[in-house]
Amino acid sequence: MRDEELTAAIREVRERVRARHPEGSLGLNGVKAADLMPLVHARDAAEAKVAAIGTVNPRPPGLKNWIVQFGKRIIARALDWHVREQVEFNRAVMTCVQTTLDALADTNRALAALAANTVEFHRQLREDMAALDREAQELKDVRSHWAEWRTGFEERRATSEIHMLRTISELQAAFQHRVTLMEQNFRELVRHQHGEFNAALDHTTVEIQKRLWEDLQRIRGEYEKVIHTELRLIRQRTPAPSEPSTSAGPKTAPATPAAIDWQRFAETFRGSEERIREHQSRYVARFAGANDVLDLGCGRGEFLEAARDAGLTARGIDQSEECIAICRAKGLDAERADLFEFLAALPDQSVGGTHCSQVVEHLPPERVPELTKLLAKKLWPGALAVIETPNPECLAIFATHFYLDPTHTRPVPPALLRFYLEEAGFGTIEVERISPAMETIPAVAELPAAVREALFGGLDYAIFARKM
Repeated sequence: MRDEELTAAIREVRERVRARHPEGSLGLNGVKAADLMPLVHARDAAEAKVAAIGTVNPRPPGLKNWIVQFGKRIIARALDWHVREQVEFNRAVMTCVQTTLDALADTNRALAALAANTVEFHRQLREDMAALDREAQELKDVRSHWAEWRTGFEERRATSEIHMLRTISELQAAFQHRVTLMEQNFRELVRHQHGEFNAALDHTTVEIQKRLWEDLQRIRGEYEKVIHTELRLIRQRTPAPSEPSTSAGPKTAPATPAAIDWQRFAETFRGSEERIREHQSRYVARFAGANDVLDLGCGRGEFLEAARDAGLTARGIDQSEECIAICRAKGLDAERADLFEFLAALPDQSVGGTHCSQVVEHLPPERVPELTKLLAKKLWPGALAVIETPNPECLAIFATHFYLDPTHTRPVPPALLRFYLEEAGFGTIEVERISPAMETIPAVAELPAAVREALFGGLDYAIFARKM
């Protein structure tokens, strides 16, 4: 067996002996276990005496000692009846002593176990007490903090109450101030709206009066138109026939016009004065800044009225005495004259612009170039010439309004009129196709777009050219 194993075995035996026979301090507040060793030694000594009763002491060998030992044995046997009870008593006492030793040893072991349990209990108790101390300290801190927080809370609550009361007072004052301002604003707004209402009422009254006067003027114009119509009918019954109301025709190709009411004809097939004036107003903006604009074939004076409304200086000529009378009745500057003779008599570069609407289709084809040359000769440099005429590119004109006028000779294509103007010395030429056929003939909308644009575009066109 090795030394380490032997040492471990000895240590184990000692621990078992100490556990069975504990001694010394039990670790219970310095309390010591009862020391049984003196009692054990006394027991051992007493047991030695008990065992020696009735026996002789040993002696060295020899005859003499043998005789003495023999005599002692005889005496001991002779006295055996006398000491037997004492021997039994002694043995019972020793048994009692041994039992007492065992009980005391058990008591020591129980005390040792109790001491161990007490130590563990004390350790656990100390831990619990430490935890209770910590919790008590925490509760103490919480109580201290709570007292501090409550003091601060009371102060903050008092401050908040004061601030809230002050804020409520300020809000009440501000609300009262705003109510006062709103009341003032409301009163001012009511007064302002009342003033606006009165102004609007006055304006509406003026507008109603203006419309009333316009209606009266319109009714007056209608009555005058009826009177003129009756006068034309009276003149038609006279031997001398009236001249046509269309644009000035050349004297080189005189024609006898039909004895019809040309004003009613124009009203029926060309349109009312209001519609024509609205239509020709688009050209007035083109003459902005120009002076002395000449309207060739002024008719009933629709363009002259639009020019006057726009602040332009314009005058017109026409071969129809009736048309001239209508224009002069409106306060327009118009005179009866032949187109070519009038232009030929004007000084060169003396006209600020010319407007010629629905006239060139009445002229003989050979005189259209002559007209463009006269215009180029009489216009200022940079002056604008506007010519409007039916568009022969649109086939719909031949089925509608071109042949309705018996004074029409032949339509002038846009390309040909453009060529005449270029030859005469005009530049910046622009062609605008107007009055789409689809608006007059809805069935045209069913045609393919390419065909509609190529053959059924604008019923009329306007060409704009500037004197170079």
